[in-house]
Amino acid sequence: MNKNDTFGVIGVCGANGNLIARILKQRGYNVIGTDLSFKKDCRFAKSLEGYDIDVFYGKTPEAFFKKSDYIIPPASLPKDSDVLKNCDKPILELYDIIEMIKPEKPVFGITGTNGKTTSTTLLKKIAYDNGIKPCEHDLEGMQGNAEFIPILQSRLDGDVGILEVGTFGVPGTVGRVVKNTSMTGGVITNITPDHLNDLGSFMDYANVKAEFIKELDGKTLIVNGQDPTIMGLLRELDYKGEVITFGVDELPDSVGMKECVCGREIAVKEIISGCGYYFCQCGITTPQVDYIATNVDLKNRTFDLHTPDEKLTVKMGVDGLHNVYNLIGVIIAAHKFLDLPYDKILPSVASFTGVSGRMEEVAKVKGKDIFVDYAHNPAGVETVLKEFKKLFGDFTTVITVSSESGYPGDLGIFNSVLKFSKFIVPASVASHKIAIEKLEDNPKLNDRIFLNHISDFKKTGTLGASQEEVRDGLIKALNLDCEMVIAIGEAATKFKSVIFEL
Repeated sequence: MNKNDTFGVIGVCGANGNLIARILKQRGYNVIGTDLSFKKDCRFAKSLEGYDIDVFYGKTPEAFFKKSDYIIPPASLPKDSDVLKNCDKPILELYDIIEMIKPEKPVFGITGTNGKTTSTTLLKKIAYDNGIKPCEHDLEGMQGNAEFIPILQSRLDGDVGILEVGTFGVPGTVGRVVKNTSMTGGVITNITPDHLNDLGSFMDYANVKAEFIKELDGKTLIVNGQDPTIMGLLRELDYKGEVITFGVDELPDSVGMKECVCGREIAVKEIISGCGYYFCQCGITTPQVDYIATNVDLKNRTFDLHTPDEKLTVKMGVDGLHNVYNLIGVIIAAHKFLDLPYDKILPSVASFTGVSGRMEEVAKVKGKDIFVDYAHNPAGVETVLKEFKKLFGDFTTVITVSSESGYPGDLGIFNSVLKFSKFIVPASVASHKIAIEKLEDNPKLNDRIFLNHISDFKKTGTLGASQEEVRDGLIKALNLDCEMVIAIGEAATKFKSVIFEL
């Protein structure tokens, strides 16, 4: 292969095809593309602008094959398809591109059950603020934390790769991302139950996250030391790299049970859901962490951070104790991975106001403040609502969630909503079913649970409600005697435009 070769990419309107075309073009190769979609329907056409890539939309003409020296089809295209049947050019697979082009930059990953997106976004902001350019996938509307997107993203232009690493509940996904990006270090925010429908048990899910630890063995991990699952996996896997731990010095306000890696159920004196002070007979116990936050003042958004060398005063632009954890992990990562002094990091932390859809104040309607939050698993919902209760007092929760852990996850979410909310409006089919069960068991809840109109909407992943159901749920919530409304779940963030309509 040489720089005069032309690569023909089939399916440039798909995520992988789009990224492959841009990677090859950035490396100086000639690239042409084709897609059955017309340009107006091409989801990622905007990210191809400025790349000087000729694209045949709506068809794959003979000229496409004549101009190409190599053909790169999407993985989903059968080898005996009509498009490839008469192709006489060498065909390259996705993994051929991955092998052919390496990241050639430092790559760091952020994984965990909750807090990944916030942490990744903040670490990128710190990089940008200091003249360091992270590679970006630029796929509009795509979170891009799993499958092959992070792997391909790491090969795009940039000074550094800062990748959010998810699972989608599929074993092998995390390990594949770490391995194929030549990752040199990472952050683990927490590990709490999720994707149980796909993986069966909490420890099955934890072991998928453990692929991050296995593949980074001998390198550097920044971890929440107050999470017994993370610390247990590090021990079980005999991790031999550098481990930097962090935590928060706060009094626990609840006790939760969590499965230990040894199989026992252990009590966790929780600071946030699933994290705090713990001890198991197998020897897993809360360590003396390397970085610890003290004097946390959520009202004034400040805390002191004790590092191994000095004490820092940190000002936050976001709310919540869970975000104190997120911020500490990022501050350490910026210092360790980006090699920045703290005085170059803290101004970015202070000016960071969060990620769209995470504790996001959207509007004031009828004098009531409306927030949305993407929380979609039991630990995430409990953590967010606990923080809302501390910060704001009474609120109404509109539930748009359908848990990826099925009924147990939906029940856990509903129980957390019931624990912290003044009023509840179940706007998803899953939450509506549980609400009916709760009302049958305890009719006294009639003055707290207000059933919503539910259609025949079919859930997709964690998207548990339709736009109409979200709108109806918000209208019902706005008519209740409470000055604050929070809509939780993927549907709440996806359809938040209905708030402006109201």
